[in-house]
Amino acid sequence: MMKRVFKLFKIARKFSTSGAVDTINEVHELPSTIRLFFSIISLGSNQTSIDMQKTSGEKLCVALQSMGTTFIKLGQFLATRPDIIGEDLAKSLERLQDKVPAFDLHDAKKIIKKEIGERYYNHITELSEPIAAASIAQVHLAKIKHEGNEKQVAIKILRPDIEKLFNEELDALMLFAYIVENTFSKAKRLKLVEVVHLLREITNIEMDLRFEAAAANELFENTKNDQGFIVPEIYWNYTTKKILTLDKVEGVSIREIEKIKELGINQKKLAENLIQLFLTQAVRDGFFHGDMHQGNLFVDKKGNIIPVDFGIMGRLDKSNRKFLAEILYGFIKRDYVKVADVHFQAGLVPQDASREEFAQALRSVGEPIFGQSIKDISGGNLLAQLFEITEKFNMPTQPPLLLLQKTMVVVEGVARKLYPETNIWEVSRPVLEDWLKNIKSPKSKIDTAFNTSSEILKRIPDLPEFMDRADNALKLMAEGKLNLAIGTNKNLELEQMKIKNFRNNLVISFFGVVIVFLLVF
Repeated sequence: MMKRVFKLFKIARKFSTSGAVDTINEVHELPSTIRLFFSIISLGSNQTSIDMQKTSGEKLCVALQSMGTTFIKLGQFLATRPDIIGEDLAKSLERLQDKVPAFDLHDAKKIIKKEIGERYYNHITELSEPIAAASIAQVHLAKIKHEGNEKQVAIKILRPDIEKLFNEELDALMLFAYIVENTFSKAKRLKLVEVVHLLREITNIEMDLRFEAAAANELFENTKNDQGFIVPEIYWNYTTKKILTLDKVEGVSIREIEKIKELGINQKKLAENLIQLFLTQAVRDGFFHGDMHQGNLFVDKKGNIIPVDFGIMGRLDKSNRKFLAEILYGFIKRDYVKVADVHFQAGLVPQDASREEFAQALRSVGEPIFGQSIKDISGGNLLAQLFEITEKFNMPTQPPLLLLQKTMVVVEGVARKLYPETNIWEVSRPVLEDWLKNIKSPKSKIDTAFNTSSEILKRIPDLPEFMDRADNALKLMAEGKLNLAIGTNKNLELEQMKIKNFRNNLVISFFGVVIVFLLVF
């Protein structure tokens, strides 16, 4: 417990001296108690100077970058939660750069050897100095022996002890979030404990490179027959929790327009392929690359798009895919009544809401967009405005669709840089039409009926036991002994219980650490 409290004070001091507290106070005025606490903590330290000409969001980006891995990841996570920090600050944090100095090649070699063993380590040659370094991992180029052939690969390596450092700092942040939530009533709506918990879950998955390898492999299997899109192959014998080995990308960055021109690649076709392939992944497979910015996309000499960095992936279930395809196609056809019906049929809008009023609200989103020039029309922006409208009708936002909407905006932006006159609607139409025809075809309906029937037949032997369980559950609910809310997030509840267990000791520890801290520093 003392270790967590001491870590919290170190973080608080770093947070105060970085300028982050002053910047946050510009956007959302902090309680005087919190400002006083950070002022005391920063006594005797040198304040980081930040360019006052920058916007509040830009200053916060600089401050978070100076504080290291945990806070870079925190900023990136908050960029996806405009409901907590507001739209303007979220957009600023999207530009947060995840670049830090590389660690030594000697350390990289030790990690690789320990992870994959001497046998496979001896099959690696020409391991380069790092070519890219971020807060969690860095990338090296190398050659390996694979099935009797020599392959040129990229090896991604986690930073030494990064998981331990990250989790220790998050433990301290969890304590801070708990104190703030239970001290200031207005802070409860921010759900700070939940934010820190979600950040831990997301980043701990990112720190296990086997998950990223599995995501890349799934995307490879889904798209291996798609023309114009190549996912690097994963080499599993050289991949573990801490290292990921995949094909070296042979191509130029998609941001290098002049080099793409020199290769003689049709930029209009490349832009159209990018949008159509992304939409195909979303509506056909329900699994898409969720971080398709320019730095993660390359183009080979044949015009194939090659993605990298599979740490952020999106997944849509069949109902969300159908919902997405039908509302986008409905907007393309400017059939707002149809789009409204889709929302009601999916149960996403309360049944007592007016369909006519909802259709009118949808028209208020769609018509201004169709009034714009081709180069300004955006499917991603349309979805963003749609989600704003649906909030007014008490429709809960679907997190998977939020990630898709944000990725769609990025993909359209990349396509427009390649070919500014790209007509988003005309490019999207064939993908949506084909998928909707497929799911509504007689064959698809027969397959669905057959699969449903098969599942029912499989479960018939278990039906008596299931009925007994259902009967017992209903009795327990009637007696008030069964709470359906229990177990929705056991990990989060466990985190909160851990904090409550030492809450009574916190005050004594607080004063003790403050005294020691002020004496030492």
